[in-house]
Amino acid sequence: MTSTTNAAPAAGEHELVITRLFKAPRELVFRAWTEPQHLSRWPGPKGFTATSDAFDCSPGGFYRTCLHAPDGTDHWVRGTYLTVEPPARLVFTHAWEDDRGNPGPETIVTVTFEDKDGQTLMRFHQAVFTTLASRDGHGEGWNQSFDRLETYLTEIAP
Repeated sequence: MTSTTNAAPAAGEHELVITRLFKAPRELVFRAWTEPQHLSRWPGPKGFTATSDAFDCSPGGFYRTCLHAPDGTDHWVRGTYLTVEPPARLVFTHAWEDDRGNPGPETIVTVTFEDKDGQTLMRFHQAVFTTLASRDGHGEGWNQSFDRLETYLTEIAP
C-alpha cells in the first residue's frame, strides 16, 4: 500500500470511520462501488449528481469524478486504486482538485465489505486529514452519500 504525502497527525483524531449495514448482498454493494453505471447514481451529498471522465477500477487504475452541486458548482476529485479485492476490500487515494485541476492533500480510503446474513456490513476509513474541519466535512458528505447508496440499493437489490 502506498502511504500519503501528508505528515501523520495524532492517530485517530485526523481519521474518519463510518460503519453501515446495507440490506443488500455483499457482491452488489461492492459492484455499487466499482462499476460506472452504479457510481453515477449515489456519490455526493443530497442533491448532487456525479459524472466521471476517467475510471479504471483495477490496482494502479486512475479515476477522476465530478460532483455537480445543486448551485451549479463542480467539485472534481481524483485518485488511484491501490487494492481491489472483490467483493471484500477497496483501497484508493482521494484528492480534491483546485480550479486549475491541481490535486490538493491526498487521503487514503479503505472500504471493507462483510457478509452479515445476506446483508452487508461496510466499514469505511479515510485518513489522514490535514484538519479536523476537513475530516468533519468529509464525514458529512460521505454520510449523505451512504444514505443515497442505501436508497439506491433498495431500488436495485434482488
